[in-house]
Amino acid sequence: MRSKLITSAAILSGLLVIIIVFGNIVIVAQKENVAGTWTARVRSSAEKHKWDDDDDLVDEIIDDDKSGEPRLQINLKRNRRNRDWSNGNSYRFSEISGLTQNQTQNGPVSFSVVREAGRVDFVGSFNNGNGSGTFTFTPDRSYFDRMQQRGFDFYKEEPAEENIVRSSFEDRALAAFFLNVTAAKADDLVAANFGSLDIDDLFKATIFKIDGKFMSEMKATGFPDLSMEDLVKARIFKIDANYVSQIRAMGYDSGDFERLVKFRIFKVTPEFLNELRSAGLTNISAEDIVKCRIFNIDADFVRKERAKDPNVTIEDLVKMRIGIGKNFLRDEF
Repeated sequence: MRSKLITSAAILSGLLVIIIVFGNIVIVAQKENVAGTWTARVRSSAEKHKWDDDDDLVDEIIDDDKSGEPRLQINLKRNRRNRDWSNGNSYRFSEISGLTQNQTQNGPVSFSVVREAGRVDFVGSFNNGNGSGTFTFTPDRSYFDRMQQRGFDFYKEEPAEENIVRSSFEDRALAAFFLNVTAAKADDLVAANFGSLDIDDLFKATIFKIDGKFMSEMKATGFPDLSMEDLVKARIFKIDANYVSQIRAMGYDSGDFERLVKFRIFKVTPEFLNELRSAGLTNISAEDIVKCRIFNIDADFVRKERAKDPNVTIEDLVKMRIGIGKNFLRDEF
């Protein structure tokens, strides 16, 4: 169970890399389009990401494609004086104009992907499902003008800061394109009246599928002051109004959001708690429940040890579980 926390933390860190980058850039509006090179391959429906065979907490966010249809994995690269840039995304063939799956077998190609933030035009060739060539990204200025009117200013210049990565308008425009940020998403978030939101929040909401309905539901559960980072955690660990109700039914209603996160990471459920209580642990704290999950202390183990000593504590059970004995020096875990 201890590996679950490490795995979940690693997943969260990986998913937040793109957010950290977007949150620390300075916008300098430029007029040129973006050009570079691309490689691609046809990805079968069987190729799916799976972080942990026993952990379904992030499956919905990592891969929400339920169609099973083949996709085209396209990797882009652009060389710049200060740093290189690369991006990888997969697209349904229905999202691509001018290219069919049959055309990825052999020959020259010219195709495009169009979204609200702009379009990417590709020129190159394919051989046996693998392709390469050059691309050009053209941002849709009217889209970014509309977003500016909604309070999301992609053109805004920010003061230079030490150790902050500088970027151009085109960089953030590319992010909006690849994340497929829509004006409807912006309108939905603004209408939820969740407070002041910036472009970084817009990116996070799009990546983690946070919408106005979810924001309102979390407010209604008794968490009116959650930050966007908290909402990201809620989506990653599948904390919703139903789960909050379950935790309250278990008798834990302190309004501690981080406790909910711990419970979800270690799969604390009403069923598990009821089993521990039926085994004799009638007054168990939230921290002790987590310890039981970490050290695989279940109802059978509790009954066995309580038969030997009715006064056995959670600390005793933990020490016996890891093989150091009940009377070992008592240290807090």
